[in-house]
Amino acid sequence: MKRLKVFIILTSIALSIMAQQKITQTAGRDKLGDFAPEFAHLNDDILFGEVWNRNDLLSLRDRSLVTLTSLISQGITDSSLSYHLKEAKKNGITRSEIAEIITHMAFYAGWPKAWAAFNQAKEIWAEEGEKRCEPHRSEMSFPIGKPNTAYAKYFTGNSHLAPLTPKNLSENEKTVLPMSNVTFEPGCRNNWHIHHGARQILICVAGKGWYQEWGKPAIELKAGDIIDIPEGVKHWHGAQKDSWFQHIATHVEVENSQPGSEANEWLEPVSDEEYNKLADKE
Repeated sequence: MKRLKVFIILTSIALSIMAQQKITQTAGRDKLGDFAPEFAHLNDDILFGEVWNRNDLLSLRDRSLVTLTSLISQGITDSSLSYHLKEAKKNGITRSEIAEIITHMAFYAGWPKAWAAFNQAKEIWAEEGEKRCEPHRSEMSFPIGKPNTAYAKYFTGNSHLAPLTPKNLSENEKTVLPMSNVTFEPGCRNNWHIHHGARQILICVAGKGWYQEWGKPAIELKAGDIIDIPEGVKHWHGAQKDSWFQHIATHVEVENSQPGSEANEWLEPVSDEEYNKLADKE
């Protein structure tokens, strides 16, 4: 409980600092000061100096979201989009959020515009992920892999995926037991979900994590632990709040208790309230 109170206080302080943060811009004068001084003044002093600094009316994060929506909808993919993507990341928009934002915009702005935006966003947020991962690579027994963007909407926080391929098989051969290594950054966890037609086996290889079945207490995990998840059981798993966590995941086919259902049934996220209760036990 004490940790939760401290977390709330620190979050409030961080939001207050962000609200007071002042934006200073000189790009207009640097590039157009001699050629178009009035435009440079409007860009640096009015747009950024005044409008972007009205944080009491709209946060920097929300202003970044509005700006990106406008630029991408117009099909603008020059340096201005790159700049505002970097600012959006600085203002707190995560990799999983920008992926969902651009996906949502695609239905309104157009598929080609979304593709163009993704190409830039992927590079900007990939740099962030690499910097976070690098200090921890030596602690991990298995490769961290690439950002798990395909399933990002089913995760809270950032995860990474590394398929594990047997060395003795050729490219055309398939293993009878496909496996992947999943890396969870601190605080990351997947949504509640159910596997149909298969039992999932988790082999914990590094860090500390949690596993919980619906209606049961959470189980603390560490390297060497194994979890055998029954078919049709609602559950979630992920990292502890202050630790990276890795597990190998594989599936063994069994009789499907709900014939015709999807192999993975994704459900609601694990709420911060539920998760923070576990963090207090760490």
